[in-house]
Amino acid sequence: MEKTLVIGVVAKPQGIRGELKITPYTDDVNRFARLKSVIIDGKNYSVTAARACGDFAIVSLLGVNDRNTAELFRGKFLHVSRENAVKPKKGSYFIVDIIGCSLKSDNGETIGTIADVTTSKTDVFTVLLNNGKTMRFPFLKEVIEKVDIENSEIIANSKRLKEVACYED
Repeated sequence: MEKTLVIGVVAKPQGIRGELKITPYTDDVNRFARLKSVIIDGKNYSVTAARACGDFAIVSLLGVNDRNTAELFRGKFLHVSRENAVKPKKGSYFIVDIIGCSLKSDNGETIGTIADVTTSKTDVFTVLLNNGKTMRFPFLKEVIEKVDIENSEIIANSKRLKEVACYED
């Protein structure tokens, strides 16, 4: 498991006082208001202020006091340690923990490996199949029977998966 989790990326400086406009990689932009510190390029930064601004977060870091300094952070990823991350709700998972999991059918057959997750109202899983092709399907309760992060496997209902899956060459 990854030791840190990416929670967003710096979109650009915000204003002249060193604030950073963050595109969040979390489902709740208000979580940024509770941040105490972030990791950027392997270095810890104390968060002095954070607030939601529409779909973005505005974050101030200790030592980043002007626009020129803030500009150096453009495009950089914000990480938090797993211990400091907000725990996902029951039935929710960190994407980084889903990617790489084996997708298995309810009869034990290994279908492939989760290669990507596209987030939306209903997340879409991209699976690299054992035959080299690609399959996509929505993360629906009717399709997914079990998510076992510890063993890196996801069990799908074969019948329901066939009904909703899309295949590519």
